[in-house]
Amino acid sequence: MSTRTNRTKKTAHIPDAERAELIELYRQMLLIRRFEEHCDKAYRQDKIGGYLHLYIGEEALAVGFISQLNPDDRVLGHYRDHGYVLALGSDPKAVMAELYGKVTGLCRGKGGSMHLYDKEKNFLGGYAIVGDVIGIATGVAFAAKYEGSDRIVLCFFGDGAMNAGLLHESLNMAGLWKLPVIYIVENNKYAMGTPVELHSAVTNLAKRASVYGFPSETIDAMDVLEVRKHARRIIDHVRTHKEPYFVEAITYRFVGHGAADITDPGSYRTREEVEEWRKRDPIPTLAKYLLENGIATQDELDAIDREVRAVVEEAARFADESPDPPLDELWEHVFVD
Repeated sequence: MSTRTNRTKKTAHIPDAERAELIELYRQMLLIRRFEEHCDKAYRQDKIGGYLHLYIGEEALAVGFISQLNPDDRVLGHYRDHGYVLALGSDPKAVMAELYGKVTGLCRGKGGSMHLYDKEKNFLGGYAIVGDVIGIATGVAFAAKYEGSDRIVLCFFGDGAMNAGLLHESLNMAGLWKLPVIYIVENNKYAMGTPVELHSAVTNLAKRASVYGFPSETIDAMDVLEVRKHARRIIDHVRTHKEPYFVEAITYRFVGHGAADITDPGSYRTREEVEEWRKRDPIPTLAKYLLENGIATQDELDAIDREVRAVVEEAARFADESPDPPLDELWEHVFVD
């Protein structure tokens, strides 16, 4: 992602640790973007089967929140889940192989795009049925409290899930039992192709969630520095006050709902709307900040781009060369002994 702004300010006031963290936020968002761009191409080459939902445009939300977690915290998401595992540090090769349906994938080729899972990185699954993740995450948070641990749970879901009955049952239980969970609704303005104004009687989703006895608020999720700031405060609140939190994250996907929808997004939103939101693309927004504050040079940002492109190319090569699962894999990892 290139912009030709030059370094213009001194950096003596920015600690080295902060500079390194800001550059890492940029690298992670760019890795997700380049990974997703390749996935879009691979899907059209029939290398990825099933269905594919891309996270392009929403990278700041996953990266900003996950960057503030402790190693023992848990994350669960919906079917647009590639960004979460990459932000958590899952091996891009194993993620790509899973999307390709190969035995070397995160789930040995059984999960695919919508059902990623990485126990080692504490990602407890992407879930394809709208709203299901909310109930599961609430159970994981109950377990954390029951065990007396200090860990918290991040639960990501889309705005369409706000109308699932399970959401309201779960939020009520979380508020009643003071569970350590942060519910994050990714309000990207559309539930598939339905605008939020047509599926929610109250379009302020944070307000809808405010009746269950714990804090709720709306944040701007198109700026990773804003997300990081709010995430740090909200995570600290949940850990300290031992109660849930609800976040309405205003974001936008620059691509269609799913890669298979050839007419999407033209059938329900205008090109002008998409282009207006692209002006707030979180990746060039952070690049501009890094350049204008002397945190990185254009050459350094270009080097990061080359680095992540190489990572994605290696992941694709690994997935291409990996074997398909053998037939007897059908009987493995189905039941717990």
